[in-house]
Order: sequence, then C-alpha cells, then structure tokens
Amino acid sequence: MLELDVGGDGSLRVERYAIARLPREAVTDGNLTKPDEVAVAMRQAWTSLDSRTRDIALALPASAVTAKKLILPSDASEADIEAQAVSEANLVVPFPMEEVSLDFQVLGPSERSPTDNEVLVVITRKDRVEERVAVAEAAGLRTTIMDVDTYASQRAFDQVSFQLPDGGRGQTVAIVDIGHTTTHVNVLHDRKPVYQRDHPFGGQILTQEISRRFGIPWEEAEEAKRKGLLPDSYEGEVLRPFLDTASQEISRALQLFFASAPQQHVDHILLAGGCSSVPGLDEAIYGRTKTDILIANPFARMAVSSHAKARQLATDAPSLFIACGLALRRFDPA
Repeated sequence: MLELDVGGDGSLRVERYAIARLPREAVTDGNLTKPDEVAVAMRQAWTSLDSRTRDIALALPASAVTAKKLILPSDASEADIEAQAVSEANLVVPFPMEEVSLDFQVLGPSERSPTDNEVLVVITRKDRVEERVAVAEAAGLRTTIMDVDTYASQRAFDQVSFQLPDGGRGQTVAIVDIGHTTTHVNVLHDRKPVYQRDHPFGGQILTQEISRRFGIPWEEAEEAKRKGLLPDSYEGEVLRPFLDTASQEISRALQLFFASAPQQHVDHILLAGGCSSVPGLDEAIYGRTKTDILIANPFARMAVSSHAKARQLATDAPSLFIACGLALRRFDPA
C-alpha cells in the first residue's frame, strides 16, 4: 500500500508505504479465495501506513478483463461511444450484460485514420469488481478507482523510462513482473503495449523449496527468505537451481512473445515484483537472454518524506511497481 504526494514545485514524493503479508493461497490466479483474510491484511497495511487517506485505487488482474480497441469518429459523443462499447461487449462476453462492468477511454487520433479516434474498451464481470470493493470496505477503505494491473504497470514505467536510451522510444521493452505465484509479461514497443501474458511461475517456488529442504514451516521459510536468514548450503542447494529455473521461464516467455509478434528481439528487460530482488536473478536472466536487465525502481527521481525509510524503500521498490502505477492515478488528468 503506497501513498504519493506532490511537492510545491510539482515533483512527486513518496509519503508513506506499507507491506502486509497475505496468508498462503489467500489470492490464487487473481481470485480472492480467502476474502476475509485479504481484508485483514489490507487493514493491517492501512494501519501501518498511518495515513488519514481512506480513498484507494485497486487493480484487477489482466486475466480478469477483456480489452478491445475501437476506431470511432472523432466527433462521436460520449453516449455514442458508450453505446458502441456496450455493443462490442455483447459480441465478446459469454454472459448477460447485467453481469458486465465496462469502461472506455479515448486514446487519441488513430494512426491509420487521423480523423478518427482510438477508443480502449475494458470489459469484466461485475462480480470481480464488487468483490474487491467489498474487501476494501471490510478493511475500512473506499475504492475510488478500479484499474487493471497492466495499465498500472505501464504508468509506473514512465517513472523508470528515463534510464533507457531516448526514454525507450523506438525500442522494445519487456516488463517482467515476477510475483508470488504468477509472472506477468507486458511488452512495450515504442512505449506502446503490444503483448501481455501471465505465466504460472513465481517466488512461491523458492519458498516451497526452502521449506522442503530445511524442514521448516511455510511461514518461517518465507520470513527467512525475505531476511536472508538461511543456512550456508542455501545458495548451492536451493538458490542456484531456482535461478536457473527462473531464467529458463523468462526465456521461454520471451520466445512465446517472438512467436506471436513482428518484433523478434527485446532491447531491455525491466524486472519488477517481489521476486525480482532475489540476489543473482538479474545476472541469471542476462546470462540466458543476453538482454540488458534493469530492476524497477519507480521512485528513483521522487523525494521521500520522513514517514518512509529511503534505504528500505529502495529494496522494496520492485514490489511496489504496480502500487506506484495505481497511486499515480491521483495525478492523472484523465
């Protein structure tokens, strides 16, 4: 959970952040399998945050939404766009419209037809939105924005693109967000999204192996992994095999992208998610892909308030990548 603010000169500042550990399997494949326990964790994070702000932005996983781009006349009214969005939803979703939640955003003039606009329509099941809103309410919070993790990721990318030649323009960048159970690959070409896919691989594999190899409970294994409190044999017996497996998974994920896209190489891989800070992972992926690797820190050019510890924030930054993209919605003029 992350709170951003803006300084007097218009620069962004990290005001506060907090991380609360979710119980095992509380969220599975983007589904809230234990909503009551998720609400408890959200409440713990908000309490730790020590903020007066109760309004929050949440995200659905990309796997829970259907996104379509429409080309419509630039003079189309909002009512016309909505009618067309509903018509499109009728064509692509296999359930009644009363069970649908949708929204749209005018992206701007179409490259192929400058007199028309590109309109992004995002469709999901209403109950997927409502369950997240209900969990937030149970934690004492108010959901003001429901985003999609892919779009939040792209927004956070704007905070790290300065590290790339020409800000990433004309290049292909794979944002690889390695979470606890899922790795989300979001490829941008010339700063525009061209490919998204989820892969069933995450940091829980390392936790499972620590638990099995050293005979300790899951929760203790997770804590030992996070704090680096593991036996000397950990590196050779557990970490190195995991790094080899992780680099193979990322390489395969990129091969799937190459098989379905005109781009046949990636200029940069941006690692995000909690697992991306595992020691040696960036080197292992580079060794297999021979591609420039960056570990995401969307706060590199932000000020940090006295409520947050700058050194710890630098360590936790990859875990907060999507949270950063959500917090930036407050400053989005759209």
